[in-house]
Amino acid sequence: MEMKTYKAKQFNLSGLTGISDKTLEMHFKLYEGYVTNTNTLTERIAAILSDGKVDQEEMPAYSELTRRLGFEYNGMVLHEYYFGNLRNGGGGDPDRRSEFMQAVSRSFPSYEIWKADFVSVGKMRGVGWAICYLDPANGLVSNHWITLHETGNVAGFIPLLVMDVWEHAFLLDYKPSDRPKYIEAFMANVDWNVIESRLSAVQVSATAR
Repeated sequence: MEMKTYKAKQFNLSGLTGISDKTLEMHFKLYEGYVTNTNTLTERIAAILSDGKVDQEEMPAYSELTRRLGFEYNGMVLHEYYFGNLRNGGGGDPDRRSEFMQAVSRSFPSYEIWKADFVSVGKMRGVGWAICYLDPANGLVSNHWITLHETGNVAGFIPLLVMDVWEHAFLLDYKPSDRPKYIEAFMANVDWNVIESRLSAVQVSATAR
């Protein structure tokens, strides 16, 4: 049974504000590990399914591999969103006329309150992800805390802005207690054009929930 093989993407992010090239080099290698593990797990699951069924004695291994794939697969994809929404020379605020700002104005009292909410999600205790999602059913955006890559993602929602707040994302540059400084650095490198393109690619339903 032939399964898709994934290849690590390349991101040119040298010279970011407040996020060192050394941190990025380590982070890219960790991301590549998720890609490798996703391929390995996919191959092992394919081997079990090669005869078109999962026998009773195969079920424990199949179950463990499948659960692990959720962690590795989401780790791969979320890192691609994360690296993809950064750029040297980014930062500032999105264009007031952008679709993203319109979505924020529909969802929050102001952009400043949306930003305070997003940043505060990132400052929460624990390791995980802060993600601003779009609900394509009504065009609203909301911020969420995601734990362990696959835990907490909202079904059907589209990631627009993804911030990694696992400690590997900033420990070479900041102390654990200085996570707020890393978050400031992250926001100083956001590529708002990418956020806009992610939103524009989604067909938003005219019917609200």
